[in-house]
Amino acid sequence: MGDMFAVDLALDLSPAVPEAVLDHLRRHMEDGGANHALGEADWPDFVPLLADRGPAARIGGLLTGELFQGPRHWCLTARQEIHAEFLPDLIALAEMLAFNARSEGVIGQVRFYEDDIPELLVNTSGTLKRMPLRATEPNASRYLP
Repeated sequence: MGDMFAVDLALDLSPAVPEAVLDHLRRHMEDGGANHALGEADWPDFVPLLADRGPAARIGGLLTGELFQGPRHWCLTARQEIHAEFLPDLIALAEMLAFNARSEGVIGQVRFYEDDIPELLVNTSGTLKRMPLRATEPNASRYLP
């Protein structure tokens, strides 16, 4: 039970995001995704990565996920805790999101639940880059004089 990761995603999707991508994302946000075209027989090992809601077991706070259609684009915000075995699936989902993101920059972060410092998920021209952060040295100033 100790192999948990805290996951935060926050981004806007392109107005031209394909319906198949939205369906895939919706499926990840719903427990089981039973209302979508792909049934369980088509994808028997599917695990919804953004479906949990309520109190988090390990990372504190609440687990949430919301996909909202704005006037010109879709907005996604999610906070989840996932087991390490699903981390490759999460990275694949984040790659799909980066490819369809409306803007460049940080779209999320992943952190081993016992660590203090996350790894950023960054969209660079539609490609996901994983950027590990590191602690500053104890005597280093965070601000320039």
